[in-house]
Amino acid sequence: MSQIRPIVIINAIVITGDGVTVLDKASVLLANGRIEAVVELDLPSLFPDHLVLDASGCIVMPGVINAHAHGCVFGPSMPSGSAPFDQREVDYQRNRHLLSGTTTLLNVCGLALDDEIDAGPNGGHPLDVHISTAHTPASLAAARAVDGEGLSARHLAARIDDLLSRGAKALGEAGGGQTLGGGAQDYRILPAAIEKACGIVVHPNLARLLKEATLGRSLDGADTAGDEALARLMEENGLGRHFTAESLSSLIRETVMPPVALARRGLAEIAGEAARTGIPAIFHNAAPTASQLIDLARAHPKARIVAGHSNHPSFTAQEALETAVALRDLGASIDVSTLDGISTRWRNGPGNVDALVEAGLVDTISTDFAGGDWDGILEAVHRLVRKRLCLPAAAIAKATGNVARIFPELAGDRGLIARGKRADIVICHSHNLARVRHVLCAGRIVVFNGELRFNSISSQEVSEGA
Repeated sequence: MSQIRPIVIINAIVITGDGVTVLDKASVLLANGRIEAVVELDLPSLFPDHLVLDASGCIVMPGVINAHAHGCVFGPSMPSGSAPFDQREVDYQRNRHLLSGTTTLLNVCGLALDDEIDAGPNGGHPLDVHISTAHTPASLAAARAVDGEGLSARHLAARIDDLLSRGAKALGEAGGGQTLGGGAQDYRILPAAIEKACGIVVHPNLARLLKEATLGRSLDGADTAGDEALARLMEENGLGRHFTAESLSSLIRETVMPPVALARRGLAEIAGEAARTGIPAIFHNAAPTASQLIDLARAHPKARIVAGHSNHPSFTAQEALETAVALRDLGASIDVSTLDGISTRWRNGPGNVDALVEAGLVDTISTDFAGGDWDGILEAVHRLVRKRLCLPAAAIAKATGNVARIFPELAGDRGLIARGKRADIVICHSHNLARVRHVLCAGRIVVFNGELRFNSISSQEVSEGA
């Protein structure tokens, strides 16, 4: 990462990230890792050592800020405190984010420590990765109840104030798919329990149906489909030879429910810590937690609550809308996550995202994890523009300027194309915002023509490749 020459990006359509401003033809000057000037129409005077990057036919926007992701640090993974990902997987996840336009990322597993951000031998990745903290007694106990394999004595002894003093940028994720019966139960934990019991590998969507037939979408049994529906699912999918309805229900309850009460207590602890510290807090927003989260927002009006993945598949579209309205009225910010529901669509779809955006209820867009099958944030941005649910400037702001505003501790110096801001820049095709061509982090070219380039870029390469 030795390329430090000043750069001028010319012939650009600049979308600044503030939600409204579009400059049809402009130049952006970068120097010393910052945006030095944005000049409309006329090419500015250049110093001889400026590297010129021609953005003809492209949009220049701020680097994407992803404030809800997993799998990008070397500490305990997920709110379950599971074993850390290895070096290859962390590199893979970070590279995917960078190539899809993300330049700043908040890893919200919540139980890693500050020295586990770049603990591997390949530290210094240009993606700017930060951690959150959920080190409260009940959150740690919930992790241990479902897994906890990655938790050492250091993790168990850590507390929120410790981590904030060492650079954590947010609280949370309060709760999680592992501890509150969410997506990770569907794609990892419950299928593993069923396979261990009978040798059959079930698809995550079937695991979800079995779980909801037994426990209901809110895990309270209120909207279960009943024993008859469970028995039908078992027979249709070859499970009737291995389980009775009673034995499968028992396995599901024993797998899903042990951490739930503890995780709910953890939500309350983190809401209290958010009110005390003034730090933004990210909460698992889904059918099992929606009413509690609304109550917590009401009880802690000073807490900066971010309702994570408010498009969660446990919600119907109407429930997602009603929950978002109630939380917005109480001052919470509404985040939606791509999950695997934008282009992959293996377990999830885009319906709840579309409904929330169309209703004007979405503040930010993140990826979450979706078992590693997450779709890129700019894929969601492009979808919103293509479906005319958002103008481009408003859609891009949900991935840039809005995130910086809600998380100033994480990204207050970036997220906008404006003088003095950190020079995190994405250059993508104007007719497909998800088609990323170049990425700059702190004024350095780190993706060039769709290729990871962590080393220096020559003037000849730029002139030939732009």
